[in-house]
Amino acid sequence: MNDTPNAPGADGGDALVTAFNAVGADYLFCSSGSEWAPVWESLARRHRDGLPCPEYLDLTHETVAVGMATGYGLVKRRPQGVLLHAAPGLLQGSMAVHGALLAGVPMVVSSSESTTYGDSPGQDPGGQWYRNLSIVGGPHQIAQPFTKWSNEAASVHTLPTMVARAAELAWRAPAGPAYLNIPLEILLEDWDGREAKPIVAPGSTHSSPEEVDPVAQMIREARNPVIVTETAGREEGGFEALVAFAEAWNIPVVEPDSAVCGNFPRTHPLHAGSDIGPWMDEADLILLVNCRAPFYPPSRRPSKAQIVVIDEVPQRPHVVYQVLFADRYLEGNVANTLRQLAKRAKDLDEGAVALRRAAQEDRHAAEQAAIVGAETKAADAEGIDPVLVAATLRRLLDGRDGIVVDETITHSRVVKRHVQTDAPDSYFYVQGGLGQGIAVALGVKLAARERPVVLTIGDGAFAYNPVIQSYDASKAYELPLLILVFNNRVYKSMNLNHRRFYPEGAAAETGEWLGTDLHRLPRLAAFAEPFGMHTETVDTPDALTPALERALKAVAEGTTAVVDVLVTR
Repeated sequence: MNDTPNAPGADGGDALVTAFNAVGADYLFCSSGSEWAPVWESLARRHRDGLPCPEYLDLTHETVAVGMATGYGLVKRRPQGVLLHAAPGLLQGSMAVHGALLAGVPMVVSSSESTTYGDSPGQDPGGQWYRNLSIVGGPHQIAQPFTKWSNEAASVHTLPTMVARAAELAWRAPAGPAYLNIPLEILLEDWDGREAKPIVAPGSTHSSPEEVDPVAQMIREARNPVIVTETAGREEGGFEALVAFAEAWNIPVVEPDSAVCGNFPRTHPLHAGSDIGPWMDEADLILLVNCRAPFYPPSRRPSKAQIVVIDEVPQRPHVVYQVLFADRYLEGNVANTLRQLAKRAKDLDEGAVALRRAAQEDRHAAEQAAIVGAETKAADAEGIDPVLVAATLRRLLDGRDGIVVDETITHSRVVKRHVQTDAPDSYFYVQGGLGQGIAVALGVKLAARERPVVLTIGDGAFAYNPVIQSYDASKAYELPLLILVFNNRVYKSMNLNHRRFYPEGAAAETGEWLGTDLHRLPRLAAFAEPFGMHTETVDTPDALTPALERALKAVAEGTTAVVDVLVTR
């Protein structure tokens, strides 16, 4: 702690800004609330006096604020600050905070309450807290289930260190959001200038050679091993380390449908698709690398495979029910563990390696042929097939170092299979509830301004997003996106479940499918027109490529483009 002299008029707002500066936050993502006047005053003073502070983003919806922090954190992997309003703002943003928890993104989320309700000397917090905004137990109590850590700052003198502690907890594995309730009275209280010490990146933990050597021997003895991963690419260096590990041992890699980011090049000969099913009876060794939920149903155990779990925190505290069937754990920094295992790829049974290499070459060739076949069929189909949209996007993004953020449901497998991202931090799937995609893509763009960012999204998910507020953020902070809507005019996944649960029910008999029809929505691209954005609605295959070319050109020139593609399924 530093007993540095305090500037005249400094209060809890200065303490908070100083704390976020100390923890290395690049941005404060704020959805405004009446408690943040002390923070705004501190920022205004610092801007006037040329003092350092995080950049402030003035956003008009809680989901946009949290979602942008999530997207930024997916790329930068460092905690940022998020300011919401009281308990209602926290509740409004809670879905996105939960999404950040699932995505493993560090951030410090704060909102406020009143502790005196105007019954004490000093500044009057306002009657709205007494009548409307407060919640029993405080907002830190309601934040507890969807954050890593949740607490209240009870003194202005401990506020900076509380922020530092929250950021340090958020940054450590498993990374995720921490919440700090900061009462308005604390923000208004005089501050003595004691600052938080800047935080540093977490130290890494490592599996010992005594733990790694037996696993290397298990791999050496395996005839038909497979790697299954969901989030290896989320770790710093994890994508590259997984490639080196798989290549060193010649082991196929499966990215199941539950994968939340790009972990391995989908064009690589060792990429074995998204289906773990064929391996459940064939594999004799399954290496779960950052894989929280590999089997579904969870009780579906592989028939003969031993299972090695490679994960810094394999038992995720926020996962309600988790079954891994582990025979051995390697806990510690995943990239380092994979590098250790790659170095041990010696004295291999070349005959066994040749057999599995040949088998994987056959699988890879069959998959590539199936992809080509599906794309040929889509190109010849009536109307616009979703496969054609994904394949066209892949072709147009080739060589551009693009990033795809995906918030489709029905078409998520199509996007992964046919866009075929093959570089680190080039694909992210939005976690948690629908309605965050545009904001997450904006945050990704904020972190990677030089790269084109494409959001693929369904029409149902699009309708859940705070579209107007997201467009406002895009325009205000010059964050151009390509928003590509797969519009089938229906909540397809909901309709599929209805048909699956009641194949011969009343709805099947009468054709009354409730809860699914989206034909009544207006042209989705039109909402972007008041913001001066590039908009297109595409309903014929011949118009698809020119429309996407124009849209990408608009994005490159600094304008968000929304292309609403009317797909056939």
